[in-house]
Amino acid sequence: MRSPSRCASALAAIRMDRRNFVAALGAVGVAIVAQATRAQTAILTDEVGIESDSTRIAVIGGSMPIFFAKPADTKTLPTVLVVEEIYGVSDYLRDVCRRLAKLGYLAVAPELFFRQGNMAPIGDRPALSATTVSRIPDAQVMSDLDACVAWATNNGGDPRRIAATGFDWGGRVVWLYATHNAKLAAAVAWYGLLDTPRTRETPLQPADVVERLKVPVLGLYGGKDAEIPPEDIEMMRARLALADEECTIVVYPEAGHAFHADYRPTYRPAEATDGWQRMLDWFKRQGM
Repeated sequence: MRSPSRCASALAAIRMDRRNFVAALGAVGVAIVAQATRAQTAILTDEVGIESDSTRIAVIGGSMPIFFAKPADTKTLPTVLVVEEIYGVSDYLRDVCRRLAKLGYLAVAPELFFRQGNMAPIGDRPALSATTVSRIPDAQVMSDLDACVAWATNNGGDPRRIAATGFDWGGRVVWLYATHNAKLAAAVAWYGLLDTPRTRETPLQPADVVERLKVPVLGLYGGKDAEIPPEDIEMMRARLALADEECTIVVYPEAGHAFHADYRPTYRPAEATDGWQRMLDWFKRQGM
């Protein structure tokens, strides 16, 4: 006959397995919904004429995975850092890299959350933000992006032509990186938060650092974005008018958050296409 303590341990293990199963099932459900949406709306870019791969680069505290795509057999390429959404370097983000490679860019997408481990089981956006993303220090992110620039310039990238673009969480990061790296030629921020609570890890927000911008920034935002109030956008516009750098914000009145994310229900093809072209025009205007 089993002892009470062994029975209790077995019961606890069963409960733990059940919790893990439920968490895993929830993550699978999120993945299924995302895949169903992606199957209907996603842009899928082939690799004819380009090369793509993953590698790791040395950063403070570890070895960071990156995904990159570039034109085949071409050197001295303009480089675009592609900064991830809150959901990481997804199939969508890798496809964005391939799209840029088709246009002649070396596109590099770093796994900036790699120190936090596998976040796939955290399917809930608020939980993901509260438990993981909000705890990542901005200073660490800036350092990691610097490492990407160094890797790119040693692997076929032109050090005089470097740009950054980012989506969602990455949009906020792009605003900050444009104050950090004066070597950038241009930056494009897609619906990045502008004025959120300051913490030890995130002591400054884009609204705080307009006067520190060192490169031209284009901001692309939705007029019906539930996460970014219209007053934040108008406040940022007013401050940008006083900035030394050429910066502008475009607002799509009928779009919400993540309107470029073609694997999510928020995707709006017309606004996404227009924003993409504006981004490319911005890059060309700044010598990219």
